[in-house]
Amino acid sequence: MKHIPIALIYSRLLIGFGIILLSVFHANHYSFIAITLLSIGLLTDVFDGIIARKLNISSEKLRRLDSGIDQVFFISVAIATYIQCPDFFKANLIKLIVLGIFEASTYVFSYLKFKKEIATHSIGAKIWTLSIFATLVEIMVHCESVVLFEICFWLGLLTRLEILAIVFTLKKWTNDVPTIYHAVKLRQGKEIKRNKLFNG
Repeated sequence: MKHIPIALIYSRLLIGFGIILLSVFHANHYSFIAITLLSIGLLTDVFDGIIARKLNISSEKLRRLDSGIDQVFFISVAIATYIQCPDFFKANLIKLIVLGIFEASTYVFSYLKFKKEIATHSIGAKIWTLSIFATLVEIMVHCESVVLFEICFWLGLLTRLEILAIVFTLKKWTNDVPTIYHAVKLRQGKEIKRNKLFNG
């Protein structure tokens, strides 16, 4: 039972690379299969943490691994989607670069300050993940996204700014910080309440 969370985390690597292969080889019914696998990947991301906390094996190492593989998973899906729908990515290149810079900056800042990657798993980041999921699904089906991508773009900027603020506020590296408000409380040496299902 204790190996289930780790198995779920690593399964996202296989799913991500699997979606790339399906895209490269232009598999029949690609959109349906890719969306199904993307949905499964998202579910593993939800349940790995829940199960780890239920089994009382959630740890810093596990949370850092979870964050790192999440990045690889969504980058893999983005690559696969680019192969299928390059025009969307070309048309939105500047915004995608801006998002990439903001995302990278959170990792760089965390490394510079704490010598560790971020693993805040903030509420905002979870909401952004859902918007990424919805946007990717729309692109996979229609090879375009307007409203959803705009929402995803601005949510991405806002949540990356919050994570930068969280990292700046914390005195020491901490995983599972739901919001900047909680980061301020931690800086003041106060205990914070975390959701039993979704945080820490």
